[in-house]
Amino acid sequence: MQRLTSRITTTAKVSSLLRTILLNEAPSSSSWPPSRCFSTFSLQQRFKIPQTVAIPGDLVKWSSLVFCRTSRCASGFKPLEPKPLDSIMDLNRANNRSPEDLASIWDDYHLGRGHIGLTMKAKLYHLLEQRSSDCRYFVVPLWRVSGYTTMFAQVQLPYVLFTGLEDYKARGTQASPYFTATFYTDFAESKDLVLIRGDIVFTSKLTDEEAKWLLETTQSFYLNDVRYKLVECFNKEPREFEFKDVLRALDMPIL
Repeated sequence: MQRLTSRITTTAKVSSLLRTILLNEAPSSSSWPPSRCFSTFSLQQRFKIPQTVAIPGDLVKWSSLVFCRTSRCASGFKPLEPKPLDSIMDLNRANNRSPEDLASIWDDYHLGRGHIGLTMKAKLYHLLEQRSSDCRYFVVPLWRVSGYTTMFAQVQLPYVLFTGLEDYKARGTQASPYFTATFYTDFAESKDLVLIRGDIVFTSKLTDEEAKWLLETTQSFYLNDVRYKLVECFNKEPREFEFKDVLRALDMPIL
């Protein structure tokens, strides 16, 4: 009985904080995220990835990648238009809360709203920022029942973008991002806390759990010294890159 009372009290406290700090936001819909796109990039060499997930051609080029939540995606370039943090929460009230309270509020707020809410320490964010500026791209296998689907990540902080290699092969430059993440550094200096908001662009492609795992796993390859060597190899020595090394790092079977 005592444990139940404690849980109810904690839940009520978090709910109260949510009401006072986080602003009312409409549930996930086609209006968010707004139409936007990452910069065009190209990779000049073919990597040693299994044929089923190989990057097509000697030149991989993405252009006119536009974010949308519908089944179609318009072409054309539009600069990133992230949702400002002050449109999600009351920053003045948030400044009076502890980092632990903010992290708990942020995570709980995004549950069941069509978004992913995560946090990280500012020191880790700066390391991610430093390494991704030198190595922007990587491939991550997403395990499913009958095997894995390979996802391609572009890490260009404060944003991370994911799409599928197979989708690119089928749609070329019209391939759309499956999942995007925005990093908010408003509290990095004052609270040693960076807030992360993930948006699943195509819910038919990824579940919330898959999207969260994908983002956390990608971060682990940039933040772990041993795993980061694979990221460096992928970006700087692509002819030497072996996709099976990524599978081994994740304890996935080599099919």
